[in-house]
Amino acid sequence: MIRPKLMLRWLLQMDLPVPSRTDTEIEAEVEKNYRWNFTVNVLDVAFFSFGNSFISSATIVPLFVSKLSDNPLAIGIAAVIAQGGWYLPQLFTANFVERLPRKKPVVVNFGFFSERLPLFVIVLSAFMAIRSLTWALVLFLLAFAWHGVGAGVIATAWQDMVARIIPVQRRGRFFGISFFLGAGVGALAAGFSAWLLDNFPFPMNFVYVFLIAAAGITISWVFIALAREPVQPITKPRLSEREYWAELPQIIQKDRNYRHFLVARLMLAMGMMGTGFVTVAAVQHWQVADSTVGVYTVLFLAGQTVGNLLFGFLADRYGHKLTLELSALSAMLAFGMAWLAPNASWFFVVFLLLGMNLGATIVSGILIVMEFCEPEKRPTYAGLTNTSVGIISSLAPLIGAGLAGLGYDWLFALGCVVNLGALLLMHFWVQEPRGLVERPLTK
Repeated sequence: MIRPKLMLRWLLQMDLPVPSRTDTEIEAEVEKNYRWNFTVNVLDVAFFSFGNSFISSATIVPLFVSKLSDNPLAIGIAAVIAQGGWYLPQLFTANFVERLPRKKPVVVNFGFFSERLPLFVIVLSAFMAIRSLTWALVLFLLAFAWHGVGAGVIATAWQDMVARIIPVQRRGRFFGISFFLGAGVGALAAGFSAWLLDNFPFPMNFVYVFLIAAAGITISWVFIALAREPVQPITKPRLSEREYWAELPQIIQKDRNYRHFLVARLMLAMGMMGTGFVTVAAVQHWQVADSTVGVYTVLFLAGQTVGNLLFGFLADRYGHKLTLELSALSAMLAFGMAWLAPNASWFFVVFLLLGMNLGATIVSGILIVMEFCEPEKRPTYAGLTNTSVGIISSLAPLIGAGLAGLGYDWLFALGCVVNLGALLLMHFWVQEPRGLVERPLTK
């Protein structure tokens, strides 16, 4: 009989020996493997982004759910999963991840079952729509949650692994180039998704779209499995879960700059309450065709492509705070245009700006957190930030669904105002953290 705990220890390679090594030896190994790790991890992120473009939470998912149900709550639940699933679990795994000398087995071995496998169940949910729209919706939401939460479970390990193998001064360009390639190829492929949606009947068009998504994300798993992670002994004393959770309020109380950043970051997350409803508003108010939604996806990914590359290099040179300010500005303009749009053509620019917002958030929302603390505390700071963001991101679409019932104008107007507030807080209240905390280069 297979014991779950023994199976988990085997998957995570917890019983393998951990050699004693100096910081100099680890730094030398990181530099030796830098080109290899940069290449395989760029391909991982690129293929993941490519696949993810075929299951875009901003366009494809809301359209699919709207075909299964006309209840705004169903779209709101999908948006909760999309915006909160990756963020919410991270604080609950951070203490465990901090004690692991190897992060890669969490990402690769455990991640295959928690993050990659459910994508094929999503394909089955589209098949099920042939027989029952209701059961197709249930299966889709369950599989989408499995994928989103499963990705969140391994997220702190992935972030710490990236921080181990990519030096701090090169992380911005790594993320920028990775997501630039992924979004760039995805933007071209989105034209193919528009063709699929327009030329095949429902639900087979979504079967093909979701199958491409599953294939792309599975290929990305092959590349991340090739990463060479330096094994690092853990020197931090082990804390019980009770001790660990008691320590968290002290971080917020003592680290003033991080506290200010967290408030601004949470406001930025709340400002995205209307993201999942922009496509539906365009379809319902302006009667745009399904193929036009494919064009929206192209523009969304084009904006993300520009944002990834531009903001990645800006972040390496000027810091991640600036790019988050630009992210808030992009979202403010996007929701302002969606609110005041006199015709459907404005939504082409709206999706371009929303893509730029996502590009900046992907690059800097993750990487800036690593610069607020020492290497040993990275999983905790990442978990604390991202789980807090996940809570707000889960509530935001529900608030958005309520406002959408009153009218999309109310929703988009509030999104514009909240992003303006996030921009002002990030600019005037938060100090750029780079250089404030001393840390070894490779860590």
